[in-house]
Amino acid sequence: MFSAFNKRTLNEITQSDCYDLIPYPGLPGIRNHAVLIALAVLSLLIDLQTIFADQQERPNIVIILADDMGFGDVQALNPESNIPTPNLNQLAADGMTFTDAHTPSAVCTPTRYGVVTGRYCWRTSLKRGVLNGYGEPLIQDDRLTIAEFLKDNGYATVVVGKWHLGLGFAKDGDQFDFSKPVSDGPHTHGFDYSYIIPASLDFPPYVYIENGKITEYPELTQHAQKFPAFLRKGERSPDLVMENVLDDIATQAKGFIADQASLSSPFFLYVPLTAPHKPVLPHPRFQNQTDLGPYGDFVHQVDATVGNILKSIDDAGVRENTMVIYTSDNGSYMYRLKSDEKDHVDEESVQGYRPEHHTANADFRGTKADVWEGGHHVPFFVRWPAKIKGSTKSKETVCLTDLFATAADVINEKLPEGAAPDSFSLLPLLKGEIRKTPRAPVIHHSANGMFAIRDGEWKLVLGNGSGGRQVPKGTPFEQPYFLFNMQDDPAETKNVIESHPEIAKRLEAECLKIRDSGSSKSLK
Repeated sequence: MFSAFNKRTLNEITQSDCYDLIPYPGLPGIRNHAVLIALAVLSLLIDLQTIFADQQERPNIVIILADDMGFGDVQALNPESNIPTPNLNQLAADGMTFTDAHTPSAVCTPTRYGVVTGRYCWRTSLKRGVLNGYGEPLIQDDRLTIAEFLKDNGYATVVVGKWHLGLGFAKDGDQFDFSKPVSDGPHTHGFDYSYIIPASLDFPPYVYIENGKITEYPELTQHAQKFPAFLRKGERSPDLVMENVLDDIATQAKGFIADQASLSSPFFLYVPLTAPHKPVLPHPRFQNQTDLGPYGDFVHQVDATVGNILKSIDDAGVRENTMVIYTSDNGSYMYRLKSDEKDHVDEESVQGYRPEHHTANADFRGTKADVWEGGHHVPFFVRWPAKIKGSTKSKETVCLTDLFATAADVINEKLPEGAAPDSFSLLPLLKGEIRKTPRAPVIHHSANGMFAIRDGEWKLVLGNGSGGRQVPKGTPFEQPYFLFNMQDDPAETKNVIESHPEIAKRLEAECLKIRDSGSSKSLK
């Protein structure tokens, strides 16, 4: 029907044209009534065609979230790295690199909550730490997710990979009943299709869950192992083999892209990878491909996995109008060791590198779980050939909670009241423009609940330590606080709070206001 007319032709049809279409020459009253009906029908056709045209113009949205990849793991960000990351390097060359991007938390679960809901996780019942594989569902039933929002606006929505937001496993008495579907998960929060593992790949149960149902009963027992192949003891399904998980995720993603590309509606694909998080078990074809031990090989495999997904987008013919976002859920867990210590190159059981071998978190202080930059300052690349120029950079401070508002802005739809309260659109930055309204300060959060706030060049840590793994760990809201000028001292080596007490006081008040108000937008 729509091939016979284009929008311009339909708009040019006049009332006299309609008279010629309706055979009532002897009955003017009926004829006029029929003309009105015809015009109404044509108006509807115009509206429908406009809707379809808008859907075709709306980009596909793909979010690839690495698990524990540090800023320094990518050569495009750390030229001194010897880990080959050609696909991520090309992604940076093809789009925009955000050099000051941060996760809302320095550990897994809270960051994923922030990505999916556009809301800081410390606003929920989870104030510190992460869920395990059997954890209770974290997303409230009335909390709008990015998948629900995009689905309501005509998108096909899919997630493949690590969920880690709770699932609601059925129980038979005190025992889990894996023969029954889970009561919660991506399939209850807006995803049309889901193929996931429950949590990090070192947490049992080691199972795949497709649309809420376990794909194969976990009849095996996975024994505990030490780093680098770190695993906890628990149930495992025969169809989940640790070394194959990245390939399984890529296969699922590629199949969806190929199927969806031939349809008229846009798609949203969320790919939360499982690596280079522990267990560090690269597939045999990637083993010994670097000189930096299993971790280096694993990072290299993550890069190849991203390359496979990008290639499937290109092969499907949807490259131009597909917005691909690549980032990580927190910094790397690899420690920076002293020059006289054995490291991962010398002995693969050592969880860390000497700087001359590799700096997984670049020159940033700390590691995963810390409120220091190494815990939450992450890679962030956006490719969208139709709209974004290649090899561009943004120095703006951004947060992964911003992905939700960005998606809404990209499709030109307003967020419902109360949705994504800590999310601010990146679209102006992607266009190379200046924000009309400045973003609220970004809140950082550590594994033990330590808060920090970042506003422009200033960062205030509201506690007396890392809040994570680096000693001293400290305690939230205990003095002395730390104030850093991130422009002059990105490595956080100089606490300047004594010379700038007024700045520390202002930032503390702003942090507490954002924390207590329920929304970052209260400061706009």
